[in-house]
Amino acid sequence: MDKPPFHPILLLIVGVISISTSAIFVKLAGDAPSSITAFYRLAFAVIIMAPYVLLKHMPDLKGVSGKDWGWAAVSGVFLALHFILWFESLNYTSVASSVVLVSMQPIFAFIGTFLFFKERFSAGAVLSMIIAVTGSVIISWGDFQVSGTALYGDLLALGGAVMVTGYFLVGQNLRKRLSMTSYTFIVYFVATAALLLYNIGLHVPLTGYSGNQWFIYLCLAVIPTFFGHSLFNWSLRWISASKISMSILLEPIGAAILAFIILGERISWAQWLGGSIVIFGLMLFIISTKKMMKPKLTHHSGKS
Repeated sequence: MDKPPFHPILLLIVGVISISTSAIFVKLAGDAPSSITAFYRLAFAVIIMAPYVLLKHMPDLKGVSGKDWGWAAVSGVFLALHFILWFESLNYTSVASSVVLVSMQPIFAFIGTFLFFKERFSAGAVLSMIIAVTGSVIISWGDFQVSGTALYGDLLALGGAVMVTGYFLVGQNLRKRLSMTSYTFIVYFVATAALLLYNIGLHVPLTGYSGNQWFIYLCLAVIPTFFGHSLFNWSLRWISASKISMSILLEPIGAAILAFIILGERISWAQWLGGSIVIFGLMLFIISTKKMMKPKLTHHSGKS
């Protein structure tokens, strides 16, 4: 195996910092509608990817069957809904709460594989899920003490986790027949189209945003997407999937630190305690299930 151009630890550090910026950029977009922020994040990503994909992966694209396009459409709609719900949650609750709760996607994914693919649970997986859910309850209870709107934001973040789970479960068979790049491009394209129709249907203006907001849309497309999850996928050549999965769990910590520095958001005792319990539970979950199912790392994770 050839050596990576950079030390693997450096790749993980850059990846974690990059995905941690996603929620920060959404907050910095100010009064921009969540569906518009989601639309331009994916639209710019598609535009950036298009030249490479069309030149290098055209045979893959030409070989996609009508049935696979149908599955891609469903997967793309789930991804679009994930971004709408998660970005909207940041209008009501803190970065720390939102990112921790949306990071519970692995739990929902395993439940989905149990319901639809009869995946078996180990005792360790059940225990770790109980721990993670307990942590999420502590976060939500603490936010409810602050305000009902914060709890509403928490519920939106959990909805975002459910939607990104649907994105993974629907798209996993499609990924077996397409390269990672082609699969990602197709689903991004479909999600972008879905968000465009969503915004047009609700009469959300597509233009009229400030220069700062356009810059933020571009940053969202580049930093958490390409320097974050795409870098993690590329790093699989040298770093084990379990290590990368563990690294991704540092996103809530990185996002909370950035939110404190950039946005001045303070973390309550319930967020500290609940967030620590959730991350601990997810770590146990990954350890207990890594032999039972391959970790889903493609964007974020779509979630981020």
